[in-house]
Amino acid sequence: MPTHARNTHVHEELAGQPACWRRAGELASAVTGLPEPGERIAVVGCGTSLYVAQAYAALREASGHGETDAFPASEMPVGRIYDRVLALTRSGTTTEVVELLKRTTLPTTVVTGDPDAPAAGLAHQAVLMPFADEKSVVQTRFATTTLALLRAHLGEDLTAAIADAQDAVVAPLPDGVVERTQFTFLGAGWTVGLANEAALKLREASLSWSESYPAMEYRHGPIAVTDARSAVWMFGSGPEGLAEQVAATGGLWISQDVDPLASLIQAQRLALALADREGLDPDHPRHLTRSVILDAQPLTDTSKGTAR
Repeated sequence: MPTHARNTHVHEELAGQPACWRRAGELASAVTGLPEPGERIAVVGCGTSLYVAQAYAALREASGHGETDAFPASEMPVGRIYDRVLALTRSGTTTEVVELLKRTTLPTTVVTGDPDAPAAGLAHQAVLMPFADEKSVVQTRFATTTLALLRAHLGEDLTAAIADAQDAVVAPLPDGVVERTQFTFLGAGWTVGLANEAALKLREASLSWSESYPAMEYRHGPIAVTDARSAVWMFGSGPEGLAEQVAATGGLWISQDVDPLASLIQAQRLALALADREGLDPDHPRHLTRSVILDAQPLTDTSKGTAR
């Protein structure tokens, strides 16, 4: 069986997350353009950045900072009024994000890892995090560092989360999880976005059968696929009785007593361990590129159902 001896970009970037979170916490109080309390915000992204947007939207609303909606960049309703559009894009070149920034008349802020990318020049304000940028196709540290930045900007103290992250990059994975072949990730509130991202990581890096749901939705059908091949990973505290129901199916229940963003690091490491098990190279995932850049084509106006 393959080992973890490969020195891939994604392994190195994953391990650097605690240091990046620390820098993001310091940056949060110095940057301008991030949403202010009371603003009505749309947060957009694609792929991993969409799931970060989902997590941030739930966190921001729950903390009382204002109404916050998360959309895929291709699906933001044209004509809906917001005080600001916050676009998340590691490369700053993703077609759907770039096109949205070109066509919207709303104030825009972009968080990106590349100061020279198109998105940074198109937005009214840019928050630049080149220290968290990555060579990998599969995102790890930029995504979590973006969420760390946004959490710090909401007033959270990241000290405990960073300590948990330092443990998460080296701690053993949950017993028995690498031997499973079907993976379900669950969340509640802001951690639904983390569950979505964890499932994506396993699909991207290891081609695994992985799914994600709000925890209370899991019993409304998805539990039917759970059996002795399955691992069910909860980000945060699970609903009462759910661990016992999973155990009764033969599935492996996982719930870690750490900051949920640090638990996501463990899920990222699981994706790499599964890729290693299958002899896959996570630096070259199947059918994927670092940024999705499309040929010029009309976009859909989702408020009217017509092409534009």
